[in-house]
Amino acid sequence: MAKSIQDNKAIRMLQAAEDGGYGIVGVVSYNLETITAIVRAAERKRSPAQILLFPWSLHYSPLIHLAAAACRTATVPIVLHMDHAQSEEEKFSKLQIWDSSIEKGIAVEAECGRINGGEDGVKDTGDLEGLLTSPEEALEFVETGVDFLAPAFGNVHGNYGGVENIKLDFDRLEGIRKATNGRVRLVLHGTNTFPDEIMKDCVKGGMTRINLNDLVLNTYNKYIAEKYRQSSFDGTHGEGNKFDSGIN
Repeated sequence: MAKSIQDNKAIRMLQAAEDGGYGIVGVVSYNLETITAIVRAAERKRSPAQILLFPWSLHYSPLIHLAAAACRTATVPIVLHMDHAQSEEEKFSKLQIWDSSIEKGIAVEAECGRINGGEDGVKDTGDLEGLLTSPEEALEFVETGVDFLAPAFGNVHGNYGGVENIKLDFDRLEGIRKATNGRVRLVLHGTNTFPDEIMKDCVKGGMTRINLNDLVLNTYNKYIAEKYRQSSFDGTHGEGNKFDSGIN
């Protein structure tokens, strides 16, 4: 029996976030420790969350199966999101998913415009001209049937080189929100080095999911590097996991 796309947990999760005026954290995960930390943090806060995986994880290890199991057994709503198709093969696979997404109840996310920069799993587009999303383009994109839209309004993948270099066009974001008129959930890419106030402003601007990468990864890596020679392997990674899951 075909599943209703409206029963999709991610869609219901982000719709609730929009209705409630809050943002869901989506954390890029590179290993089992990160996945475990996300689940523990979400359960501690009794908050929904999303686990984000880049395409390389499909080929490197059975990480996607571990993440899916973690989502199923969590005591709070947690969903799995596959992010950033890069190769032609991955794009073809994504198109196949898109064609059958409604039948299978799979939600689809797309970027509109060009979110410059690069990070793990995302090719660097720093040599390309930035293309910000216009309200008209966002509306045209919605017509394709996407469920989530990641607009470009000054945000970049990777590092900004300092908070002073973060230049977000919130008037543009407001125009995009008005143009799409609730037909799609807006999600935020490119948040490295964002202070809390900018995060809050993005949520006020309509962002229902906030993607996190370095904010979590760097904290974990720093802890492991500092403690690695002072403790056993299992002790270091176990404590690092506890430390990571305690990030607010």
